[in-house]
Amino acid sequence: MDLILQLFDFILHIDVYLNDIISQYGAWTYGLLFLIVFMETGIVVTPFLPGDSLIFAAATFAARGSLNPWLLFSLLAFAAVAGDTVNYWIGHRIGKRAYTGEIKWIKKEYMERTHLFFEKHGGKTIFLARFVPIVRTFAPFVAGIGRMSYGFFFRWNVIGGITWVAIFTLLGYFFGNIPFVEKNFELVIIAIILISFVPVVIEAWKARQAGRKARTAKV
Repeated sequence: MDLILQLFDFILHIDVYLNDIISQYGAWTYGLLFLIVFMETGIVVTPFLPGDSLIFAAATFAARGSLNPWLLFSLLAFAAVAGDTVNYWIGHRIGKRAYTGEIKWIKKEYMERTHLFFEKHGGKTIFLARFVPIVRTFAPFVAGIGRMSYGFFFRWNVIGGITWVAIFTLLGYFFGNIPFVEKNFELVIIAIILISFVPVVIEAWKARQAGRKARTAKV
């Protein structure tokens, strides 16, 4: 519970923590940011890491001159693409055992949610999933399980990874230091999180409605 509260506090006050990290570790900050983005996209058990808000916050510091914006963008885009690539091959290796529940560290609920997203959007999911927390982490994993062509996957992986990082880098760089945003950074981070979860909520609601209709039809 303490770990969850600490993570929640880190996400809400990410600007404060990031400022401390830059002050203490300087150039090593790039490595930490790379690691967090890589883990969020590349390790199936860490979908809770703050991708969107972290990139946005880091870009605000780049606008202040604390970080190099081009180096930041390049490293995080590479981390996003590399993370999805690793995740794809993990899924490819594990195969359909991920759906059976025998692998304890994989949540079937997240797998099923991502599978529904795949069914609706097809191969474009690799691109669209970049903007949806949790789905972002499981999409490449499911693609690997389903033996999606790696060439097809890699193309959408590169396009999606670069676009995702570019959008949040530009948003943070140009809007993060506006006085209103600076004074209400916590609210902005909450807004980013809530907006990014909208597609998840919509898909879950649609799936629930479809399930009700199916049960009603049987009756």
